[in-house]
Amino acid sequence: MNIISIRGAITVENNTTKEIASASVELFKEIIQTNNVTIDNVINIIFSITKDLNAIYPAKAIRDNFNIGMTPLFCVQEADIQNSLEKCIRIMITASSDLTKNEVKHIYLKGAKALRPDLLN
Repeated sequence: MNIISIRGAITVENNTTKEIASASVELFKEIIQTNNVTIDNVINIIFSITKDLNAIYPAKAIRDNFNIGMTPLFCVQEADIQNSLEKCIRIMITASSDLTKNEVKHIYLKGAKALRPDLLN
């Protein structure tokens, strides 16, 4: 088994609990399904959110929707850089996997596709 990190991001239209929670769950599901990672193999997750998102912690949405209670989850505010993407949730998952880091598929959804066009298929 290898230790890998998987990145991803997604944007929302509005700063609401429902939208942030839904987008966080959508992004997390897409990352673990695409990379064939099981919940038990997730070591930790770091979330960042832009300053315009403060209705809910993305980690709460993941804890509420997945059996991941003993996995460390951590949320931080993204650096406030001029002209950066707004209403964006970013995630970095560290997990045990049979994948190598070159086989990992990072996931960027909705407006966040603009962040890493080099990683899009």
